[in-house]
Amino acid sequence: MTRSLLAGAWALAWTLMPVAGAHAQTDTVLVPADDASGGAADLGASSNAALAEDDGQAPVPFENGQLTITQQEDYGEKVLAYDGKQLARNYDVFFDRIVEVGGNQCCPAKVIVWKPEGGTIQTTTVEQDECGAPPAALSDGAIYFVPNLLPGESKPALQWSPTGGLSTSGNLAYMPEPGTGWKDVDPAKYDSIVDAFHNEAVYRQAASLLGKEMPDMATSLLVGGGTEKTTSGVFHASGCIPHDCGGDDGFMAIDPANHKLYFARRGDKPEPDAWPAVNTWPAEVREAMDKALGSPN
Repeated sequence: MTRSLLAGAWALAWTLMPVAGAHAQTDTVLVPADDASGGAADLGASSNAALAEDDGQAPVPFENGQLTITQQEDYGEKVLAYDGKQLARNYDVFFDRIVEVGGNQCCPAKVIVWKPEGGTIQTTTVEQDECGAPPAALSDGAIYFVPNLLPGESKPALQWSPTGGLSTSGNLAYMPEPGTGWKDVDPAKYDSIVDAFHNEAVYRQAASLLGKEMPDMATSLLVGGGTEKTTSGVFHASGCIPHDCGGDDGFMAIDPANHKLYFARRGDKPEPDAWPAVNTWPAEVREAMDKALGSPN
């Protein structure tokens, strides 16, 4: 039977999961803290405590070898290795709790490590670089990776198996909720103003205004809080690109009564880009944008 290590290469959790081979069985795996295995049995708080240390983590036994995480210098990258062979490296690498699972869904993956029966340790990288992708899905013969889509995006869904390797399963495109209109716009239901793109009327007007800029505009709103409202009832919010707040910030306003959208994005230019042209904006919306985005760095 082939077993695999599913590892997140961008600062979440390193995850071990089984890959079914000729004989099905339940394996010991490492899973992230938000594991949705539904009834998975925790294998020990003492092991958890040992693995949760950021520094000096103990080696983890795997297929008659050891997985280790080491850091060669202060504030340097950490290296994931198997019996001394480097598999991946990142500034934030750590193991989470150990559970007993069978057929659960695990965290998004970046690096898959496996060892065929009678073979040597192998590894491959899954190029999903977006944050918040859905958990990888397990079947008897493959692991499936579904992309996290922003408005205006389409991306391939991937699958991996020990025999077939990494391949494309199909292509997925962002889609708003069919049949939703301006009457359905409700900022009280949004965790982020980006959620407004799920509304079909909002999405269509945004696509008309932004064109190919829509994914980048949505990205500039990802890190942000709740919405605010002007005296006339236009609600708005600002945000920024993850890890670049202050360097690439966005603003979005929605006027559900008049069926209008307003977008602005500030980088390092003196004036933000705006859709539609900012001189067509109502004064209160322009004022809210100026207050939210301020001056460039």
